[in-house]
Amino acid sequence: METGFLRSFSLVVETGSLAEAARRQSLTPAAISQQIKALERDIGVTLLRRAGRTMMPTAAGHRLLSSAQALLREERALLNLAHSDTSSGDLRLGTINTALHGFLPAALGQFNAAHPHVRVFIQSGTTQNLVQALRDEVIDVAVCLHPSFRLPKSLSWAQWREEPLIVLAPARLAKQRPLELLREQPFLRYDRSLGGGQQAERFLRDNDIAPRERFELSSLLAIALMVDQGLGVSLVPDIDSPLLHGLRIARLPVPAPQALRRFGVLWHRSGRRSDVVEAFVLEANKALGTGHEGRTPKKKPLA
Repeated sequence: METGFLRSFSLVVETGSLAEAARRQSLTPAAISQQIKALERDIGVTLLRRAGRTMMPTAAGHRLLSSAQALLREERALLNLAHSDTSSGDLRLGTINTALHGFLPAALGQFNAAHPHVRVFIQSGTTQNLVQALRDEVIDVAVCLHPSFRLPKSLSWAQWREEPLIVLAPARLAKQRPLELLREQPFLRYDRSLGGGQQAERFLRDNDIAPRERFELSSLLAIALMVDQGLGVSLVPDIDSPLLHGLRIARLPVPAPQALRRFGVLWHRSGRRSDVVEAFVLEANKALGTGHEGRTPKKKPLA
């Protein structure tokens, strides 16, 4: 019996979907379906049935599920022992695009210099998707915003940055009051489905600002490029990215009170590759100038 087939079965039960189970394992739905059929042939019973658009376990599937999950946990524990050497192996890293376009390359450079034989596989996504991938053990570590929920004791968090909101404006408007710019100029909104966009929306609401919206998009770099072209102003987290250098934009601090965006790294305390993850966090802390507990370095003054 293939433990990989048990993992697919467990994911189908958890998600109710062959397609979602396939996505989380980078497989096709047809491959997942074939694995389930092979598992049913090995065991001699039907494990799943379709209820509308949802896949549900049969009575036999329910009986198998808890034992299958226990077996998978044991497998992960054995693999953790087998891969206790940080000098080689794989690291599955999930990250939000803001980090990928900013400080993460420096952190990866530091880690690669210290551990050149570790292969790093990178996938990008939203914080919500990355936290779920971490829970499902699709990734080993997530570089993301601090989740909105209370972290369980099984997860570790190291904070790397705190990012206030700033107004991005064309350079010719650098002397204008930032809140007046938000009220008067065309507004480029950061996607409200993302943490930074929600942060900006709360600030606008708290300060009774109803902006003249022109675009809403999910890329901070694209927003900065549009501001550079004079298409409007925006309210965004104060990211540190070399890709912004040379643009004709002003980064204006807002004078009103606000909540800061907390940025860092999240991982399982006792995951399969916790040794490699902790080595990555250590080297990233060195590259970013943070302490071992993720203290945020002093921010550079705004240009």
